[in-house]
Amino acid sequence: MRAAVVTEFGGPEVLRAVDVAEVTAGPGELIIEVEAAEVLFLDTQLRSGWGKEYFKVEPPFVPGAGVAGVVGAVGAGVDPGLVGRRVIAGTGSVGTYRGGGYAERVAVPETEVFPIPGELDPAVALAALHDGATALAQLDRAALGSGRRVLITAAAGSLGHWLVPLAAAAGATVIGAVRGHAKLARVGELGAAEAVDYSEPGWADRVGPVDVVFDGVGGDLGRAAYKIIKPGGLFLGYGAASGDFAEPSGNPDVTVVGLFQPDPADWRERPARALKHLEARLINPTVGDSFALADAAAAHAAVEARTTVGKTVLRP
Repeated sequence: MRAAVVTEFGGPEVLRAVDVAEVTAGPGELIIEVEAAEVLFLDTQLRSGWGKEYFKVEPPFVPGAGVAGVVGAVGAGVDPGLVGRRVIAGTGSVGTYRGGGYAERVAVPETEVFPIPGELDPAVALAALHDGATALAQLDRAALGSGRRVLITAAAGSLGHWLVPLAAAAGATVIGAVRGHAKLARVGELGAAEAVDYSEPGWADRVGPVDVVFDGVGGDLGRAAYKIIKPGGLFLGYGAASGDFAEPSGNPDVTVVGLFQPDPADWRERPARALKHLEARLINPTVGDSFALADAAAAHAAVEARTTVGKTVLRP
């Protein structure tokens, strides 16, 4: 079968589509015939060699933490009635990075499989797996209510497509921070009351005081966002798209929540809940770019260049 393999740490060019050994289902596993594989910013970082202290991956490896498709076969101990079902699935357990998603077929644990409801497009359903689940986890921590001013960084990204509308639906006044004027209008369409371009000097001062920050960017941008939080406010830092986490400090009146290891049972509830949001059309995630498996390097280049909006997927 074909898969996109990271042959060595480096730029997008090290990601190449090649023939690899066929996968088989071990005990408690299923084989998914992949229709869409999600491309996470984390994939691009691991390909470059970043994050070795968090994730133990070494070339050659197949990236990809989530897929959507049809169950083609099952291993021992798995219900054979699942064959033929449309599903989304994580390739590894919670808190790990097993990879394997950038392929025509992938073996996944039964515990990480979620049926796709109704007639949802598989790429749209795939947005529930990590983006939807992560957004719901952060929102559960924030416990938002009406009257709160909320700043969301990378608001036009795949996770922002969940955070912005759900925070607005909770009654918060949402400010979406993005890079580049082309994404400002999209943030308004998602439900943000205000939008700001954080590539412009002084952007944080123009936003003014906020109660809560959801930060998926980290670095200097995350630290700038932290500085405008009101006393008694909350900073949730869950991403490092800039290359490192914000690691804010200096304001004891602000509660900082960094990366946290979720309880596996709680985490598996969230993709199922996110799929219900999609089925009810409470969330309308954008599948911005679809690439062929052979063009996985181009997909990584686009994600790193910040030219994508919403979810980026490979379609083997």
